[in-house]
Amino acid sequence: MLLEEGGNAFDAALGAMCAACVCEPMLASLGGGGFLLAQPASGDAQVFDFFTQTPSVTEGELDFYPIDADFGTATQEFHIGMGSIAVPGVVAGLFAVHAERCRLPLKKIVEPAVYLAREGVRVNALQRYLSEVLQPIIEATPTALRLASALHAPGRLAEIGEWIANPELGETLENLADNDSKWFYEGEPARQLVRDCVAGGGLITASDLQSYQVIRRRPVTFTSHGASICVNSPPSPGGCLVAFALSLLEKSRPPLPPWGSAEHAMALARVMQASDLVRAGHRQDQALGTGLDDGNLEKILSPESLNHWHKTLQTGAIFSRGTTQISVADAAGNLASLTLSNGESSSYVLPGSGIMLNNMLGEEDLNPDGFHRLPPGVRLASMMTPTIVRMPDGGQLALGSGGSNRIRSATLQVLSNMLEYGMGLEEAVTAPRLHLEGGQLNMESGFSTGALQSLEAEWPGVEQWPQANLFFGGVHVVKRMAGGQFSAAGDPRRGGAVAVASAD
Repeated sequence: MLLEEGGNAFDAALGAMCAACVCEPMLASLGGGGFLLAQPASGDAQVFDFFTQTPSVTEGELDFYPIDADFGTATQEFHIGMGSIAVPGVVAGLFAVHAERCRLPLKKIVEPAVYLAREGVRVNALQRYLSEVLQPIIEATPTALRLASALHAPGRLAEIGEWIANPELGETLENLADNDSKWFYEGEPARQLVRDCVAGGGLITASDLQSYQVIRRRPVTFTSHGASICVNSPPSPGGCLVAFALSLLEKSRPPLPPWGSAEHAMALARVMQASDLVRAGHRQDQALGTGLDDGNLEKILSPESLNHWHKTLQTGAIFSRGTTQISVADAAGNLASLTLSNGESSSYVLPGSGIMLNNMLGEEDLNPDGFHRLPPGVRLASMMTPTIVRMPDGGQLALGSGGSNRIRSATLQVLSNMLEYGMGLEEAVTAPRLHLEGGQLNMESGFSTGALQSLEAEWPGVEQWPQANLFFGGVHVVKRMAGGQFSAAGDPRRGGAVAVASAD
């Protein structure tokens, strides 16, 4: 709709981001954080980093406790409560991207989301499933439950086909469009959040909110399989690890093994294990607030490093018996890859705003050395990996994924499917996936029997998933072909949707 009304890819990305906050208030929120990788039609790509940040106070009597999210085949522990809230960045990102990249007034950009917030959204099967996975968080507070409740049945999770609405969020979006980011970070919303943190066991202070800044970065750019690829930059490690793994796959081939074979599955698992070890080697840097910087990345992707890891993988020496994505391309040649996350949410809703706050301080993936141990004022190092690719055929892709630590493996496998196996967008996105982390291997059905046997021999206790699941991420991709035509694919694991509109 925004493209049809004269907007560009960045207008559409922001509009979709705001709409996602209405439709998925637990996972996508103005109270969370994210990244936009912007590739303008002319000029260099740029990363807008508006991810969450550690508060200036790191200890106290916290409202902070664990819950288990049940995915059906596996469970994952998260921590929630006021003490899990990191400084949010989405509102700052909204205004920064709008000021520098957009055509339309902000009021026009938020208009679709405001309509949905007031009129309601019909719950589909994926939204209902997410409510079941996150039920312990949703039911932890009455205000959280209200966001997921049926429109005419407060206090009960909405069933498939029922409606949910969030009129307070609609009003908040209109207030943002009529003001600026200071209204959120210094006005009454900020004062209310700080009061509640003081009273309820949170850590965020007024100075944390007032000092928050969007950071502009150069993306990591590398060449693999004849394609030029831009990914999210340090200190967030996801893009660096995708670059490392894809480069390692390229070095390990030819010959190219058949897709789904034992050789194919083992190659994927081994580069994932190597990526795990590379990340582990830089966790101390992350604890100091630096992480995988440009110098470290250059060493990791050097010929010497790739040769070392290639030989190590051949011998098997390293083995012992361990979000919302929006991709837009427009007719003018702009591409936007925006990844947004609220974690799983803290279960705290900012009164009067309809905004669910994040639980980024309670995600083990983002706090690998322990909770509340990062220094104050540090931008959290996310696995989110918005990606822009110039393909060998001259086409351009914008893609990315949600899925916590599975983001990097999902992105890697979709890129491998396209660049190595020549798959089209839909086939590349829907193909079965595997994920190896911390010695535990999870895999969807669809790989060969030989692949399963080989993996089981290396990693006993392989967790087999009977069907595709959002546990393995949700990669959404759009392609602008060299001739100007468009194609796109949404990941059914994450309720992906595709729309093609004329910008004339």
